[in-house]
Amino acid sequence: MSTQPSPVILPWDNVRPVIAADAFIAPNATIVGDTQIGSKASIWFNVVLRGDVNYIRVGDCTNIQDGTVVHVSSKDHPTLIGAGVLIGHMAMIHACTLEDGCFVGMSATIMDGAVVEQGAMIAAGALVAPGKRVKAGQLWAGTPAKFIRDVRPEEAERFPEQIQRYVDLGQTYRQLVSE
Repeated sequence: MSTQPSPVILPWDNVRPVIAADAFIAPNATIVGDTQIGSKASIWFNVVLRGDVNYIRVGDCTNIQDGTVVHVSSKDHPTLIGAGVLIGHMAMIHACTLEDGCFVGMSATIMDGAVVEQGAMIAAGALVAPGKRVKAGQLWAGTPAKFIRDVRPEEAERFPEQIQRYVDLGQTYRQLVSE
């Protein structure tokens, strides 16, 4: 029997989070309501996913790092996070869409209705304003964020390695908390 603390997983309006059996959920993460988390995803320490007034979807092999908050908009926008997405520490992901294989840097904020397309990168500390669309393969930075340049081939080539590193790390932690 595990002596580790458990994450806070709460229903909202009679809807319980659905979490893949092989996902890693840190012991002090909070997951609420209409939230689905895919296979081999990792939800790290002090992360909050609050699917109370709309829904959240997190794809396979995505990692959401320490201190990040994921929320929704009650009327207009759920939060959709694709597969193989890397989200850095302390990010704010609010009622937006992050397509497969994109990267969100530490302390970045993505606002309502924004879309970060596949393979795009958001720099640390950037603020993607409501309704903005970051095109596939672009790097955006600043507050408010704007196009800086295209993602370099060597940066894009590292994405699969970084995704796999977090899948492996999450699986190691999953074993630790189940002991």
